[in-house]
Amino acid sequence: MQEIKKGQGRFYVGESEDNLKAEITFVESKNNVLTVDHTFVSEELRGSGMAGKLVDKMVNFAREEGKKIEPICEYAKKKIEKTPEYQDVLV
Repeated sequence: MQEIKKGQGRFYVGESEDNLKAEITFVESKNNVLTVDHTFVSEELRGSGMAGKLVDKMVNFAREEGKKIEPICEYAKKKIEKTPEYQDVLV
């Protein structure tokens, strides 16, 4: 399995933030909200469930930090809203 790493305002898969194969990006606001604004998975990793794994990583990060998620990325929004276990982190 590909390792998901934490970068600046993102979690990603790849050699570095400049050479990534997948990512989920977020902006942190002062009111403890993480706005998830983008999810990307390269052709190489599509169909592997990587986007879902990135959302899961984001949800776990929010829980660890005591923050909520406002998903404006369409994929992340649908995934979080349809997964009952993720409801505790929604704004």
